[in-house]
Amino acid sequence: MSRFLFVVPPLTGHVNPAVGVAAELAARGHRVAWACPDPALVARLAGPAAGEVMACSGAPRGERPAELRGPEALKFLWEWYLLPLAEAMAPGVRAAVEAFRPDVVVADQQAFAGALVAERLGVPWATSATTSAEFTDPLAGLPKVAAWLRERLAALRESVGDPAASTDPRFSPHLVLAFSTPELAGGSHDGVCWVGPSITSRPAAAGFPWEWLDPGRGTVLVTLGTANADVGGRFLDVCRTASRERADRVQTVIADPGGTLASPGGAHGGAQGDKDVLIVPSVPQLALLERGVDAMVCHGGHNSVCEALWHATPLVVAPIRDDQPVVAGQVVAAGAGVRVRFGRVAPRQLGAALDAVLDDPAHRAAAGRIGTAFRAAGGAPAAAARLDELARESR
Repeated sequence: MSRFLFVVPPLTGHVNPAVGVAAELAARGHRVAWACPDPALVARLAGPAAGEVMACSGAPRGERPAELRGPEALKFLWEWYLLPLAEAMAPGVRAAVEAFRPDVVVADQQAFAGALVAERLGVPWATSATTSAEFTDPLAGLPKVAAWLRERLAALRESVGDPAASTDPRFSPHLVLAFSTPELAGGSHDGVCWVGPSITSRPAAAGFPWEWLDPGRGTVLVTLGTANADVGGRFLDVCRTASRERADRVQTVIADPGGTLASPGGAHGGAQGDKDVLIVPSVPQLALLERGVDAMVCHGGHNSVCEALWHATPLVVAPIRDDQPVVAGQVVAAGAGVRVRFGRVAPRQLGAALDAVLDDPAHRAAAGRIGTAFRAAGGAPAAAARLDELARESR
């Protein structure tokens, strides 16, 4: 039996892929524990089999201006969230390592404290890359930002990690697990273990009106993920308009966690809409995709994209910020979808993109090819097997 400590940021899209891997390790008889600034989030997503969840401090995410895009948004993410998060998490992560005594630390690619603390304490560590954007070097065209980041990571290593080391904390020299495949990410990227998405069942979403779905029409799902409720109002309204213009052929489910499409005088918190467009605060995304979705409109979040492609669902991607433009570019390059401009797209343009992915069988065929590659890569069981191997090699 080996011990594995998962170090994750308090972000749903980064915890979810690790949940399936942790469950696989536990099924193999290993002990699993977690270090996260939000233990309740891990417990909710992982369920009763989560194992021990140890709290550590987190950094406030701050109020990122909604209009920030491109390099400015990326630098804000690093300067005001990721680097402060690592500094805040480090003491708690060190306490967790010393108390749990893991054979391997599994550090999310954006939870640098896990990598640096393991490095300092001499514990083998693996990178959990929940997005493939970092493998494309997103700062290649921004030399000043890249130099600034190198300096900040070096300073972070001085205080948290091993000052004599030089490894980039985003890429473990022991094992880098990427929850994608080259069929989507492009290229082979030496040293990366491509295990495909970690798709596992989730607790059933209560209250979704399954009876609303019309089996005589196709279904379009619109979602901007869990972290974009503050910026999506105009875009969701465009989606609603374009969808209604195609109501003779498709019905549309729109996830609107911020209540931006709420009817005047109506109370947000439940389903609303008509026979053509259903607006809900949240959607059981995997269950809907499993039932059958003809197209998904999303922000290009890595988990959302991978879950759609796992189910051979073509995409309309409208990236907002962070890694989303990179992931959206991967979707288009692979032929599995169409990209639109989040801040400027009009109903006519969004409708044309929807028509393209609904009518052109090439997009669905490409999505199917990627989904097949995802399944062949092995997912959570493959990741668990590689971690098991790393633990045995490190003894």
